Amino acid sequence: MVTIYDIAKRANVSPMTVSRVINNSASIKESTRARVEEAIRELEYVPNKQARSLTSKETRLVALVIPDISNPFFTNIARGAEDKAQQLGYQFILGNTDENKDKEAMYMNMLMSTGVDGVLIVPAGDDSAVNLKKLVKRKIPFVYADRTVDSVPADSITGDNLITTRQLVQHLIELGHRRICLINGPGDLSNARERAQAFRDTLVLSGIEPNPAYMIETHFKQNNFDEIFAKLASLQQDERPTAIVAANNFIGVNTLRALRSLGIRVPEDISVACFDDPDIIPDYNPFLTVAKQPAYDMGYIGMQLLIERVQSEAPTASRKIVLPSELMVRTSTSRR
Repeated sequence: MVTIYDIAKRANVSPMTVSRVINNSASIKESTRARVEEAIRELEYVPNKQARSLTSKETRLVALVIPDISNPFFTNIARGAEDKAQQLGYQFILGNTDENKDKEAMYMNMLMSTGVDGVLIVPAGDDSAVNLKKLVKRKIPFVYADRTVDSVPADSITGDNLITTRQLVQHLIELGHRRICLINGPGDLSNARERAQAFRDTLVLSGIEPNPAYMIETHFKQNNFDEIFAKLASLQQDERPTAIVAANNFIGVNTLRALRSLGIRVPEDISVACFDDPDIIPDYNPFLTVAKQPAYDMGYIGMQLLIERVQSEAPTASRKIVLPSELMVRTSTSRR
């Protein structure tokens, strides 16, 4: 196994000088740095991260923890986060919690024992506070992506849930719809709460009284078809909405499936629009009208925020970045 002593001998410098080069010290002459780096390449030296972290207090290891790796939205966040981490010279760990707070706690414990420099996280819900407070206690920086937990402040990057929901609802209202339903995620998620509030507010501002029967709650995971089907089937024909806003891509896909199973045509009988672009069904007709969130950018910029926080020596106020969505009108919505 090659050591820094082997590097020092090859480069004709002291082991301390090799250590400084490895840890990117600014007090090294460029000619010396080049000689040491050449020796490192020739001997194919791989730094020992545990030993390095003892002196530098930095492992150059970051993590992304997401709630559902099967969802293309979170996969795109992961791509963006990994690209930025590698660009900045950090190695990358990915964890998938399955929207489960106990599994999330397991990841937090594992990441703390691994010694990560920081964590970009999409929390599983408000109860994630207990897991996040572990990071705070260990002084491990973290940044929220897509969702936040109000009781544990930190930097965040999210989609614009308020304006995006308003765009989707106003699009349907402009098409003549007044009986509009929201099929949303659970109320313990910050983004679901924001979408529900914006949905109600937009209806009221348009002179439409929100109907509690049209506020349907399910979950954001892929296996929510049975629940969506049952709730739509429970509405009598004369009580059915004429339009539906689905609060994420899986809800959108399974709403289309449920309506088809019930013999309800889209968009002739009910129009459907949703958050995110469900590219998991490229051949599914009708193509969904969507508000496409910039998931890749969310991961890319979120990782930038995290690494800036890791490298910052002085504490600063929490930063909040909100990214706009792109409304893409397709054939699943039509005039009433």
